[in-house]
Amino acid sequence: MPARASEVFAHGKMIKQDKKGRIAIMTETVERSYQNEDGEEQTIKLRRVLRATERTFEKDGTPLLVPDVEIEGWWTSLSVAKDQVIELYKGHALCEQYHLELKSDMDLERLPSGKLATNNLVMHCAGLAYNILRAVGQVGLMAGEQRRRVKQRRRLKTVIQDLVYFAGRFIRHANALTLRFSRHAHDQYDAFSRTYRRFAYG
Repeated sequence: MPARASEVFAHGKMIKQDKKGRIAIMTETVERSYQNEDGEEQTIKLRRVLRATERTFEKDGTPLLVPDVEIEGWWTSLSVAKDQVIELYKGHALCEQYHLELKSDMDLERLPSGKLATNNLVMHCAGLAYNILRAVGQVGLMAGEQRRRVKQRRRLKTVIQDLVYFAGRFIRHANALTLRFSRHAHDQYDAFSRTYRRFAYG
């Protein structure tokens, strides 16, 4: 086992331990020296949170001959508890996924103009469309009888494909306008009707 992992297990806080493995976390203060602009040497103190994970079984239940050890580290200036530091950095990664959706799924990797006012208007419209699609995805694809859709969140691309690109046809008959869908699209119809009732009637 690596020396750093052994140190975490010996001096850190054990947060999980069973027959499948164990997880421990610890925090340490590290001093670093550097030269400022005047050429003077200064020392600063940095905080590092370490998490060591030892697995004795694979995810499918297969036992390992040699335990799999993984160690992770986070440099931080936060003064909160070490387990909360890890959760906050997980939230940072989730935020990056939302930014990726905004750029890729809504085709905003490059702004259309060299003028700041035009790009400002585009970003405001994109933010409005993003929030609408997110709300539609929460109502239409994550509730009701669609158990396979019940997840923490759905990508914008999935919402667009399942609800925006969903084919239908307007039929005018007896002075009434009817929206008709394919009889084979049960899941999409349920999601569409649930979304329509939610936003049309509250």
